Amino acid sequence: MCIRRLLHPSSLHWAWRTTVLKGTWRRQQGTHCWKRSGGSTYRAVIFDMGGVLIPSPGTVAAGWEVQNHIPSGTILKALTKDGENGPWMRFMRGEMTTEGFLEEFERLCSEIAKTSVPVDSFFSLLTSEQVAKQFPVMTQAISQIRAKGLQTAVLSNNFCLSNGKSFLPLDRKQFDVVVESCLEGVCKPDPGIYQLCLERLGLQPSESIFLDDLGSNLKAAASLGIHTIKQVEDPETAVKELESLLGFPLHVGVPNTHPVRKSMEIPKDALEKYLKDLLGTGATGPLELLQFDHGQSNPTYFIRLADHQLVLRKKPPGALLPSAHAIEREFRIMKALGNAGVPVPTVLDLCEDSSIIGTPFYLMEYCPGIIYKDPSLPGLEPSWRQAVYTAMNQVLCKIHSVDLQAVGLDNYGKQGDYFPRQVRTWTKQYRAAETSTIPAMERLIQWLPLHLPQQQRTTVVHGDFRLDNLLFHPEKAEVLAVLDWELSTLGDPFADVAYSCLAHYLPSSFPMLRGFRDQDVTKLGIPTAEEYFRMYCLNMGIPPIENWNFYMAFSFFRVAAILQGVYKRSLTGQASSAMAKESGKLTWFMSDLAWDFAVKEGFHVFKEMPATKPLIRSLHTRAGPQSFLNPTGVRSYSSAAEASYEAKGGLIISPEGLSPRVRELYDRLRHFMEQHVYPVEPELQRHQTSVERWSPSPLIEDLKEKAKAEGLWNLFLPLETDPEKKYGAGLTNLEYAHLCEVMGMSLYASEVFNCSAPDTGNMELLVRYGTEEQKACWLVPLLEGKIRSCFAMTEPQVASSDASNIEASITEEGGSYVLNGHKWWISGILDPRCKLCVFMGKTDPQGPRHRQQSILLVPMDTPGIKVIRPLTVYGLDDAPGGHGEVRFEHVHVPKENIVLGPGHGFEIAQGRLGPGRIHHCMRLIGYSERALALMKTRVKSRVAFGKPLVEHGTILADIAQSRVDIDQARLLVLKAAHLMDVAGNKAAALEIAMIKMVAPSMAYRVIDRAIQAFGAAGLSSDYPLAHFFAWARALRFADGPDEVHQQTVAKIELKTPARLQESAAPRL
Repeated sequence: MCIRRLLHPSSLHWAWRTTVLKGTWRRQQGTHCWKRSGGSTYRAVIFDMGGVLIPSPGTVAAGWEVQNHIPSGTILKALTKDGENGPWMRFMRGEMTTEGFLEEFERLCSEIAKTSVPVDSFFSLLTSEQVAKQFPVMTQAISQIRAKGLQTAVLSNNFCLSNGKSFLPLDRKQFDVVVESCLEGVCKPDPGIYQLCLERLGLQPSESIFLDDLGSNLKAAASLGIHTIKQVEDPETAVKELESLLGFPLHVGVPNTHPVRKSMEIPKDALEKYLKDLLGTGATGPLELLQFDHGQSNPTYFIRLADHQLVLRKKPPGALLPSAHAIEREFRIMKALGNAGVPVPTVLDLCEDSSIIGTPFYLMEYCPGIIYKDPSLPGLEPSWRQAVYTAMNQVLCKIHSVDLQAVGLDNYGKQGDYFPRQVRTWTKQYRAAETSTIPAMERLIQWLPLHLPQQQRTTVVHGDFRLDNLLFHPEKAEVLAVLDWELSTLGDPFADVAYSCLAHYLPSSFPMLRGFRDQDVTKLGIPTAEEYFRMYCLNMGIPPIENWNFYMAFSFFRVAAILQGVYKRSLTGQASSAMAKESGKLTWFMSDLAWDFAVKEGFHVFKEMPATKPLIRSLHTRAGPQSFLNPTGVRSYSSAAEASYEAKGGLIISPEGLSPRVRELYDRLRHFMEQHVYPVEPELQRHQTSVERWSPSPLIEDLKEKAKAEGLWNLFLPLETDPEKKYGAGLTNLEYAHLCEVMGMSLYASEVFNCSAPDTGNMELLVRYGTEEQKACWLVPLLEGKIRSCFAMTEPQVASSDASNIEASITEEGGSYVLNGHKWWISGILDPRCKLCVFMGKTDPQGPRHRQQSILLVPMDTPGIKVIRPLTVYGLDDAPGGHGEVRFEHVHVPKENIVLGPGHGFEIAQGRLGPGRIHHCMRLIGYSERALALMKTRVKSRVAFGKPLVEHGTILADIAQSRVDIDQARLLVLKAAHLMDVAGNKAAALEIAMIKMVAPSMAYRVIDRAIQAFGAAGLSSDYPLAHFFAWARALRFADGPDEVHQQTVAKIELKTPARLQESAAPRL
């Protein structure tokens, strides 16, 4: 099978040896203890259960959430909610029944996720035999510990099931002491439960070692004097640390093997006779047969006979899909490549006689080495990770450089037309395994044949080239053997390159095939997909390709087809893995991911990069008083990740197409919103309607500090404005547009990340036009979030949509300017944190129309500024910033506070609106997406006129129209952002005007439909819809009235030559 070890959780597979650690035995008071050469004496090992002996609830939840489309982190938030007094901890102390817990936990999860969460399903999975199985490596370790005479104990925070029995899916005979929180009425990290365990063991704290996966539990144990080991995901790593403490080996036998499962048993007597005939008379003694954990398609076995260690791979039993499981081809390709110097296992014999073990099989020598199962390579240094991926790339080049004729493989597959054949083959395989209709697969089956790349070269293609199909040297980054050649053929080598990058586009929480999309590969030391691709092209001496998206779409399509085959076989008991049934759900996920790449085809994913150095780095600040200087001594106020890609690439229409650095920001932003923003919206809404509403919410201030610490701060400044990334994150307008949409999901979010108007526009104004003194005085505290600001332009006496109508005066008087004017709708001016007013008025009323205005920076504590009243939008006062009506009466401002000099006000105002033009529009997309999500949830749960609302035709029509409206508007906004990046704001004038027309009206309609579906509840403050609606309507003025944008679009359109020149005369 091509997807080896797909379902195995371990990240590092030591398949080559066990290390014998030296120690000395001695007797103490009639019991055994183990004393290491360092002098420490241990007499017992205490194990936590969840996360150490069996998968943790958090790990189970991560996979379950992906499969059930529940917001990531929902279960974990609910588990930790309210600490010791939360439902989870009370359940584990035995204070709640199973039924009571599930009811309260479901309510809590549904509140967090803002959608119905089927907690019963999660609980059933958590307690199922399928999941709650002890890790084999731990079973083996416990056996070795007890064999040495040490005691073992399990100390578990667990719970009682509805049948009254405690949940402890372990063999109790493994342990001398079992301590269960639900029976004792006390949970870790309470010191009492540790002391209780030690008392029952009859030991002092220093005589024991405790393994747990939670830092708080380990800290409590360590405070008592117990030695601790933290286990994070990988039990093998924890066992190795335990070995080093105890001083004797715990991992014996062949790692990652288990007794042969009943459905996979083979006749040992017949096999033994065959082996003795093959290996000669010296092969005497009993035959040991184990099954490897990996091998989804072709079952794989370890054989020990006398001093021979072998690996057997066979076809699975039963009826098989056409052309699948071709072990004969595996044998042939490995034998040929081994003779050509490609590192492969040494093959011994191919047996096509099914009478021996029931199916054809082949044998190879057992090859010692390391298989890295987690592609993020946890526990390794960045330089070692870089070396591992470089070695992986080099061995792929070696495979693709084999002379086909010289090794006798020129007829191993058909020459040319690789992708047409592959698309047909995998379509056929998928159809043969199909169990239900998967829409994305149907679209891909239609799309792929229409977008086939032109094949440039024909080489050996591995077909499943991934990191966990490589066996590495244990002490250096050298590939010893390339495994799993079942899908090999002749074809387009770039198919292997794309397939080896799967992990770059999969999340680390993916339950079967892990990736690292949500991690910073630059910090890890792992090459980005782009760097890996360019490394390959450089090693091969060939130019890079442009249609990368097709290759990725096909790669994920093929994985989806394979998963469907595994799932189909699991239904008949043929699949090799015990967890193969889970693959059915993941076919949908993989096919959706494949379709995402198909949608992006036609746009360049990879961007131009400097020839000498692929990445540009800069220093940045985090939360707190510390600051850092970049090499030029300029402080950076962005807390985003350091690496930056070249800005001007292709149009990116979905987050999956973002560069790894920006995608990582996007994922962290979404996680922060789910973890911190959505859950506190009710409290923020209550504050906004309370008597204290004109004072900033302490909760917002707390969230701002967390956002800084998370690296989500000052993301808005575009790269074109801040090319050296002194102040911002260095994002393009297009990249920020995707993040801005996420912020738009909550009315409070943009302020949390210091990305809210009017501060963003004012900061950009200062970056573009301010003097160094003005920046030091105002820009720095704005960037740090210490103050806020406002922009005073609109006036009640004139139509302020035409900025040239502004009447406020700015006159010179001695060494200062004097301001007089009446302004209104000045957003943010009522906020006590507002310390700066950016004021627009006329310095030369008689000058040219667009040279009359100037802009000054006015400290808010300057005498003469009088706030008349707060204004409301549909009755909402938008505290604490509000929208004020203000008089400026003889306000004296120093001359050095003018920006860019007299007469530049109109120019600055237009420049200030540059990238800010898309911010409101993308936030409106976010409003609309959330409104539609709320609407879908609502109509699924309400019944009217005898049937659910979701079954009414008008509701379905509204949902469909909203989806179309949102996607159309989003594409137009992204196009505008892209043009601003590649051609400039002026060249994008038409697209900017169009999005100003489209986005507010679209949001207004979508939100209105959602309110209608909610009924009266949609008008209340119980949901964000009413606020969304108010601001969507207001933005049809705030960003310029619709009529102005319509006029702009029409004028540009009339100047644009028609695509078809045709007479206006009537046809006769």
